[in-house]
Amino acid sequence: MLTRFVPDAVWIERSERDSPLARAVHTHYDGAVELFDGRAPLAPASVRDGKRVLVVQRHRGAFLRHCPAGTAGLVCCNYLVVNLASNCPMDCSYCFLQDYLADSPALTAYTNVEDALEEVDAVLRAHPDRSFRIGSGELSDSLALDPLTQLSRQLVPFFAARRNALLELKTKTDCVDTLLELDPGGRVVVSWSVNAAAVVARDEAGTATLAERLAAARRVQYGGYRVGFHFDPLVEFEGWEEGYGAAIEALADAVDPAAIAWISLGSLRLSPALAQAVGARAAPGYVLGAELVPGADGKARVWRGLRLRMYRVIAARLRAALGAVPLYLCMEPPAVWERVMGDVPSDRALAMRLAAGAGW
Repeated sequence: MLTRFVPDAVWIERSERDSPLARAVHTHYDGAVELFDGRAPLAPASVRDGKRVLVVQRHRGAFLRHCPAGTAGLVCCNYLVVNLASNCPMDCSYCFLQDYLADSPALTAYTNVEDALEEVDAVLRAHPDRSFRIGSGELSDSLALDPLTQLSRQLVPFFAARRNALLELKTKTDCVDTLLELDPGGRVVVSWSVNAAAVVARDEAGTATLAERLAAARRVQYGGYRVGFHFDPLVEFEGWEEGYGAAIEALADAVDPAAIAWISLGSLRLSPALAQAVGARAAPGYVLGAELVPGADGKARVWRGLRLRMYRVIAARLRAALGAVPLYLCMEPPAVWERVMGDVPSDRALAMRLAAGAGW
């Protein structure tokens, strides 16, 4: 089992110390908790440095927004994200937070969860005939801090009571113990970013192994949750077909396909600043091994011929192992969808089909 994240220090905003989240952190953290007023007295030099100290404070701004993957020219699933934390205690070599959070790298959990849920509730009530997929795993792993924050105790009951939304908790951990004490009411999907075991070992430092993630998926499936999987980013390495094939076989052995809400496929994509950050690492792993070419959105991607081959091979193996599970591509243009999936959905149609559990 993945060792629970234990920060080197915890700083809590004084005015928020009686919030449910701050009280949970105080209860579950064995070390001394420091209080602060105004700004946290921390200035980590980098996102990697910021991972070791947890700041607990109020968020002063909006929580809910459209997924930034919704870029012009790319098929979008109309996913919404609610950002309840920032930064992540794990250290994947390709993580976009190395670039995105370069100016605000502190690992932070936000206390005013009720404000976030009010934002979500307002959107759901304004559009009662629409179905929404909402995730909390954009700027931080959804479950890495849960043993400390117990955030799932607020999120799961809230979404279990809403009929027109699905919450996705996306993780690379096996921190699911608290989830198993809660009733998802069919409205919570627990999903895992998965990869070939070789990529996990070289490029996903501090994460649960593939076997540990799949064991956790089996546990939550038995606990009444639907599960999801994201093969993203797909990374070329010598023997990638066998490596991803083995991962798919392990997935099929671990979970019931009927419990799978969706599976996505996405290729490696790097902004110029992120590519520079990855290249500066002492051990960049496999992610810079493939030929990368610039895309229309300014990000470098694996050249299209290889992307198409990887998508087709992995999609075929997933369908052979799991049947007609909902499958989609992330951040790809219509031409790639057409050549891989044989169809190009509208953004709205893709969102509706995924929310309804239908796939390609």
